[in-house]
Amino acid sequence: LLLLVFILRPFHRNSVAMGGKWYSSMAKIMGLKVVVQNRQVIDPNQTYVCIANHQNSFDLMTICKAAFNGVVTVGKKSLIWIPFFGLIYYFSGNIMIDRKNSGKARDTLKFTAKKILDGNFSVWFFPEGTRSYGRGLLPFKTGAFRIAEQTSKSLLMICASDTHQQIKWNRWNNGTVLIKFYEPEPLIPSKDIKGNSEYFHQKMETRLAELSDRIRHHRVSTGYECQMYCGLCTHLVRQQTVWTHHDRPSTGGGERSAKQVSGVCVSKR
Repeated sequence: LLLLVFILRPFHRNSVAMGGKWYSSMAKIMGLKVVVQNRQVIDPNQTYVCIANHQNSFDLMTICKAAFNGVVTVGKKSLIWIPFFGLIYYFSGNIMIDRKNSGKARDTLKFTAKKILDGNFSVWFFPEGTRSYGRGLLPFKTGAFRIAEQTSKSLLMICASDTHQQIKWNRWNNGTVLIKFYEPEPLIPSKDIKGNSEYFHQKMETRLAELSDRIRHHRVSTGYECQMYCGLCTHLVRQQTVWTHHDRPSTGGGERSAKQVSGVCVSKR
């Protein structure tokens, strides 16, 4: 169905966002809760060079949920040969780069810069260039930073908490994946391309550690959580009755409550 939609309206500027929503809906089948935070930092009147971490094949169901209107991704040309997905990827307007041919790769980056400036698109890079598979954040390639320099666009960082060996096919509940947008930042003028690459790599590494630490300390016992404290449980707000939060008084009747204990979100009946 998705392929048919994209064939009927090829290269539409919002196709990647639509595809991201469709793919991320499959997370429920895997027993995953995908929570996206801080999306409000995106100015719909601006375009960005986006950088995100690339962990494994489950990214399709997790970090793709963060795709927004007007964004396209840069991916390797060989993706087009994947049955069905390759055609979806192509017709949704993503940019394909031939990394084996340096001349063509440079031409693709020039085209990418033109697409940002002329077509009012944001471009999403996985600057590691490949999936990390639990090896930590891999060194960044410089393409995203060259594009940011050529277009004078800010970098929009998007980070997803660790999913390596966290997801099992035979488990109904695989926990929560936290994805967060961070305030757009321009390149640092005093640093060259390599210096900016290293600076943003270190920044992403720190932020990923913070996100994964939040997830590790996020516990669910009965399905009722303290959304005032951790912000990961907004999907359960409708079930809320009474919330006792730190020194905050209760706000109604009922038998359920939530509180913070030693920095860990705990709930009980």
